[in-house]
Amino acid sequence: MDLVDFPVIAAVLAIAAAAGLVATWLRQPLIVAFIGVGILVGPVGLGWVTGGYVVELLAHLGIAVLLFLVGLRLDLRLIRTTGPVALATGLGQVAFTSIIGFGIALALGMDTVTAMYVAVALTFSSTIIIVKLLSDKRELEQPHGRIAVGFLIVQDIVVVLVMIALTAFGQETDGHLGANIAIVLAKGAALLAGIALLARYVLPPVLHYIARSQELLVLFGMAYAVAVAAVSDWLGFSSEVGAFLAGVSLASTPFRDALGARLVSLRDFLLLFFFLQLGAQLEFTDAMRQVNEAIVFSVFVLVGNPLIVIMIMAAMRYPVRIGFLAGLTVAQISEFSLILAALGLSLGHITNETVSLITVVGLITIGGSTYLILYSHRVYERVKRWLVVFDRSTTRTVDLGEREQDTDVIVYGLGRFGGNLAARLGEAGYRVVAVDYDPQRVTGDGRTGVTAVFGSAEDLDFLESLPLGVTRCVVSTVPLPETNLTLLHALRHHGYGGPVLLTAHTAADAALLRHAGADDVLEPFAFAAEATVRRIAGERGRGS
Repeated sequence: MDLVDFPVIAAVLAIAAAAGLVATWLRQPLIVAFIGVGILVGPVGLGWVTGGYVVELLAHLGIAVLLFLVGLRLDLRLIRTTGPVALATGLGQVAFTSIIGFGIALALGMDTVTAMYVAVALTFSSTIIIVKLLSDKRELEQPHGRIAVGFLIVQDIVVVLVMIALTAFGQETDGHLGANIAIVLAKGAALLAGIALLARYVLPPVLHYIARSQELLVLFGMAYAVAVAAVSDWLGFSSEVGAFLAGVSLASTPFRDALGARLVSLRDFLLLFFFLQLGAQLEFTDAMRQVNEAIVFSVFVLVGNPLIVIMIMAAMRYPVRIGFLAGLTVAQISEFSLILAALGLSLGHITNETVSLITVVGLITIGGSTYLILYSHRVYERVKRWLVVFDRSTTRTVDLGEREQDTDVIVYGLGRFGGNLAARLGEAGYRVVAVDYDPQRVTGDGRTGVTAVFGSAEDLDFLESLPLGVTRCVVSTVPLPETNLTLLHALRHHGYGGPVLLTAHTAADAALLRHAGADDVLEPFAFAAEATVRRIAGERGRGS
């Protein structure tokens, strides 16, 4: 039955709402609930939804809005600010996962084309889910969070390029390969030129006028995204590619955040119909074999993908802990993997059985990786003794030159708090050695009186390279209690007898650090609140 029947629509939406409630209670992303609903109401389950024009149309609209928002929020500056690690990790993980996944697929008896689709589908992770999880944990601004988002953006660009290649060259041709390539390139150049002209000369004044009405802005955004998607589809590229380029053309405008925020809910609603369509196409003709294959691929994604990231980042001298936390973000496949599978099905490259396999892998890996990310620090404590073999950061020593016997304060962390603290100390005449495990912060530091070095608070051997014998004070601005406890115990183990100041963001963490023997605990949020209260009290006193 198609969704033309209103009672069916009502029943499906009710089930989706209930499934979303359960997923939220289980701390799972909505995409897991949507995949489950698609399977439940499709032919494999209740048989309520078997496809049809309405479902297909709404599904295409959902994918178009998704790609439009990806392009709208594409921030290439983040790749530049995270340095070569985002590009190297993103491209390296895609390459190694594809190669190893292709070999596994061939070993399981798949043909070459099917193996290629499955292998590529295993490489992409969900930027939407990862950003939401890291934001909830307040880890987006930590080094592993910024690096993860950087290489996820690289993945998004790669998946769009793959879709362009598939839609442009993946269909049957008349045998004139050279002429066909020239035609495709000409069409692509015309599409890009047209969008560039619109973005340069037409969109800015039009948006400035339209933005006076927020409702009209949203309507214009949808109309523009769908129009460019339709033109792209007419030229022989996919509508998804056109929607993505439409988003990119608006990414530099001041209205992108307002437009993006208002379209997120519409995206989530329309994506439900994509998963309904996906569920209507699933086939489990040989369920036992497909389950076994899904388990093999899921284990590879959950374990192999993080290991690939750990090894790439370890080769770039990042501490294994940072590599592990960043690596967990690729322990899943994404909605783009499912979109890629659906595209392959529409082109006749793969069968419904392959789409079903990729969907099950998505359900397992998204659900499993969500808990791995939520409890990432606990998981790391359990497995770090097996990961030490990858760690190359502990082999470093630091040559401080004249500062070897001329250091007043050692500051761990060059983030917002630590960077400002080190700068203020340097300006006040103190001689500061600042330690950070983010190479970009270290190489880009030019503060007066501050010598920045690359190191980790958890690297116990690294302490031997620091001038602890002459240092008057050690300050950690890292707000993680586990890291601070490790540093405190290591300092005492190395015989450092000076004051140790640690940082905490909560009262419970502050009490824990004081109990462990910290000389003082810095609570920047509490300090800011007290300063604000004093400022308000002073203004009220002057006003009276």
